[in-house]
Amino acid sequence: MPTLPDGSIRVEQVWKKFLADPVQPQMTEHLVKLRRRLKEGRQEKQWRWVLKDINFTVEPGGSLALIGINGSGKTTMLKILSQVTYQTAGICDVRGRIGALLSVTSGLHPELSGRENVFLYGTVLGMGREKIRHEFDDIVEFAGVGDAIDRAVKFYSSGMQVRLGFAIAAFLEPDILLVDEVLSVGDANFQQKCLNRIGEIVQRGTTLLYVSHDLASVEASCERAVWLANAEVRAAGATKEVLALYRASLKENAASITSNQGIVDVLKVEVEAADGGALRSGEPVDICFTLRSPEAAQADFYVGISQGTAFPMFIVEYNGFMPQGDFEIRCRLRHLPLPRGQYSVWAAITGYPRGKRDPFLPWQPVVTFDAFGPERVKTPQGVMGLSPIYVGADWSID
Repeated sequence: MPTLPDGSIRVEQVWKKFLADPVQPQMTEHLVKLRRRLKEGRQEKQWRWVLKDINFTVEPGGSLALIGINGSGKTTMLKILSQVTYQTAGICDVRGRIGALLSVTSGLHPELSGRENVFLYGTVLGMGREKIRHEFDDIVEFAGVGDAIDRAVKFYSSGMQVRLGFAIAAFLEPDILLVDEVLSVGDANFQQKCLNRIGEIVQRGTTLLYVSHDLASVEASCERAVWLANAEVRAAGATKEVLALYRASLKENAASITSNQGIVDVLKVEVEAADGGALRSGEPVDICFTLRSPEAAQADFYVGISQGTAFPMFIVEYNGFMPQGDFEIRCRLRHLPLPRGQYSVWAAITGYPRGKRDPFLPWQPVVTFDAFGPERVKTPQGVMGLSPIYVGADWSID
């Protein structure tokens, strides 16, 4: 097999197992285990698989995201690639210099000043002293620590420590950059600076492998994605297509969690265009709910639209009287501010009836619909589009 060029990643049939989580059994369980051991002899250790038959490749200069819920094996995969740990079976071939942002503050020494930590952490990451001196001013400016650079890091806020750690690692300029959830901390401005810096590194030919729960940043940063679920690859391909499947799964999970909760029953939900045609961007839309309530009450009724997750892109509210028995409530959106795509309607009725432990209606998905209209505008590389809201615009140049 020919040697891969620097910046390449090849993962073939990778498996990884850990010892099963230890438990603190009760005395009776100790006795049962002792009896079984005396009867059957020595028992083998229990193992759990955290990665099962994982396969993917990344070409030099490519960008790949690993997505999935907590415990799906994303961070373990990054640790194998960075040789923090090793696979149980399979091939993991990584070529070139690796920069791993797995925990950006783990290399900072609290008793040393920020200046001393820049040189110490930079050296740990593989930067030469001359390289650190050359990049020092840019690192301090990027981190935004200013006059605090000569102060002991133990007196930094947690946000300042994260900014300094990321700034040092971001100027390493490796062949392969591994990033694990480092953008989940810090303010919005710093997160955008991090994305811009990652974009600059990738444009210079660095390969990016990115792990995050922030789907907007995944879509902004990566061309391809791999969805891990239950230690296996559930889907792989173009980022937009894999994220659509993942969001659909999140919606199904949310529906199963919230099913059979609340005292108000959702009998039927319909989403219709005001003119009876297709649901189109910019046109009015009616959402009609048929509900059943065991009692009358004054209530706050919320309706939101999302792309599969529980976090709505926008939300509308109605405060009024909710009758007992079966009734309908209709919500008209004056214009549908969404580009082409599939969306979910979520609803909730707040408050707890007297003497009841369940709420009127917990926040839950109730129906999906397809919108027709223009495609979502693709953002510049490294820029997060948090909500696919459609806004019409007229342009002219003289």
